[in-house]
Amino acid sequence: MSGRTSAEVTIVDLGVGNLGNVRRALAVAGGSPRVTEDPAEVAAARRIVLPGVGAFRPPRERLRGPLERALIEALDRGATLLGICVGYQLLFGRGEEHGDCDGLGLLPGRVTALPPTVPRPQIGWNRLAARRAHPLLDGLGEAPEVYFVHGYAPEGVPEAATLATALHGREFAAMAGWRRVAGAQFHPEKSGAAGLRLLGNFLAWEGAWS
Repeated sequence: MSGRTSAEVTIVDLGVGNLGNVRRALAVAGGSPRVTEDPAEVAAARRIVLPGVGAFRPPRERLRGPLERALIEALDRGATLLGICVGYQLLFGRGEEHGDCDGLGLLPGRVTALPPTVPRPQIGWNRLAARRAHPLLDGLGEAPEVYFVHGYAPEGVPEAATLATALHGREFAAMAGWRRVAGAQFHPEKSGAAGLRLLGNFLAWEGAWS
């Protein structure tokens, strides 16, 4: 470990909790995380995490205005972005939880309810099925088990942007990505060794993928 420099990573505070767990997991994975809601810090960041628990609309409203402009500025400068759970859902075009609401539109698709034929929310471990090679999936294997807490999930995600799927009532994109933007519907910070590996992969990812 001598002489090793931790990868700096900025966690955007969207007012939806779980920040401490995400910060600790990123630190264990080799990062130097900081939590902020300062647009100037977000705009200057090289690695950005959008965390989240709860419903779609409150963090979406928190992200409007200066924070959203800062996020786009950072991406234009070459930053990489990882969305987690609700933070992942915000990356899509729209969400229907508590009424139709626009998302960031950084990934194609929309977020809709899981079928009423299965328990909602899905709480617990489920298997991923890897669909495309991606740096974030390096070392996770074909079907890692990860931890979900959600009642909504993306649909209509093109095959080219779908990294891994899971099944709960319907098949959905449990991970999606395009260029320097990616996300996970599950919680890497609660997913044991597989989750830490994914976070470590994100810290090392330079965004060279499409």
